[in-house]
Amino acid sequence: MPHSSSSSPPSSVPTISNLRLRALIIWSSKNYAIAAFVFLLLLSLSLFSHLDSRSRSRSRYPSHPRSSLVPLTLLRNTNRTRALCLDGSAPGYHFQSGSGSGSRNWLLHIEGGGWCNSIASCTQRKFTHLGSSNYMEKLIPFSGILSSDPSENPDFFNWNKVKIRYCDGASFAGHPESEQRGSDLLFRGQVIWEAIMDELLSIGLSKAEQALLSGCSAGGLAALIHCDNFRQVLPKEATVKCLSDAGFFLDEKDISGNSTMRYFYHDVAQLQGLAKSLHKDCIAKMEPYKCLFPQEIVKNIKTPLFLVHPAYDFWQIRNILVPQGSDLLGHWQSCRLNIRNCNANMIDKLDSYRGSLLKAVNEFQQRKEIGMFINSCFIHCQTEMEATWHSPNSPKINDKTIAESVGDWYFDRKAVKRIDCSSFPCNPTCHNMDFT
Repeated sequence: MPHSSSSSPPSSVPTISNLRLRALIIWSSKNYAIAAFVFLLLLSLSLFSHLDSRSRSRSRYPSHPRSSLVPLTLLRNTNRTRALCLDGSAPGYHFQSGSGSGSRNWLLHIEGGGWCNSIASCTQRKFTHLGSSNYMEKLIPFSGILSSDPSENPDFFNWNKVKIRYCDGASFAGHPESEQRGSDLLFRGQVIWEAIMDELLSIGLSKAEQALLSGCSAGGLAALIHCDNFRQVLPKEATVKCLSDAGFFLDEKDISGNSTMRYFYHDVAQLQGLAKSLHKDCIAKMEPYKCLFPQEIVKNIKTPLFLVHPAYDFWQIRNILVPQGSDLLGHWQSCRLNIRNCNANMIDKLDSYRGSLLKAVNEFQQRKEIGMFINSCFIHCQTEMEATWHSPNSPKINDKTIAESVGDWYFDRKAVKRIDCSSFPCNPTCHNMDFT
């Protein structure tokens, strides 16, 4: 574990049960990926999901008739760059070249999948695709924001598109100086980020005219952390912007009064030495783990940014507001599985959490370069799936899909600050998860 008796969390971070942290780690590293891609399959059948978190399949990417399969490319020159996954395998990405008017434009999307906050949880993670390229799918479909179908992805369909695989456990922000002898774990997130950028620059990114860095969940957090660096490595005359999908994690107490997420981020930041990847102005004023929260990161981002976020983010509800261990009597069990099972008092608490999100993003309302699409749905990432990105049945605010909203913002067609109606279930276009 990252903390011994002589290394305790700061006084502002209350100690919480190992059970609650273990639940957070397990969901982050395994079940999130399974749930997200099972959800994609079920949405393609126009059904809501009934997910078994214990189920396993040979692939997390169900067949998708409109998506061509894109091969995994392992990073070159890893012996020189020292850019390696948790287990020492080479990191990877999937690349699809652009065409026509999009041949000089680039869209990079960073995979999500939680974090590991201890030697034990990172060791567990290295035996999955989130810690080793040995377990990554060799072929995956590109859909949603990565789709090559203009009807599904009207603004970015013919761009060069890259999906960056996530195998470091710390949102591409860990540093090798924090590696511990005898653990057989490598903390190379920042090194991986730099090596992938170098390789992509060498194959055409350096000539980009327009570029968008996006990411989902922990990948959305990575997009925030590296947004300004992405801007810096591209041509000055290029249009460069960033997008975070379900990556705006809140520093909120759970229903039992404990700061579960704060404690968890403290451990992640300390274990992998994240301070060196976070903004120096923030680090100068507060402890590194606080600078890992998006509310602090966005304050220092200079590059235009778009936030896609559900007001009732199921991951945050299940892991920050009501993590396992905070509800000892099981009152929230059914609500955590399906928001439609929540009683009036529970909905009030969820509305209060939504209020905290809106208060946090309100700070950025006056910044013209920041766009947002915050819908009142019980879901997590929404940009990777056709059904939630852009389709006849996609979630909408003011009759606009997420894809249309992002396009309006990216191409400066109009300012986009779309905040949904105020209480669940007010938006009938939502795709709400059901884990029953």
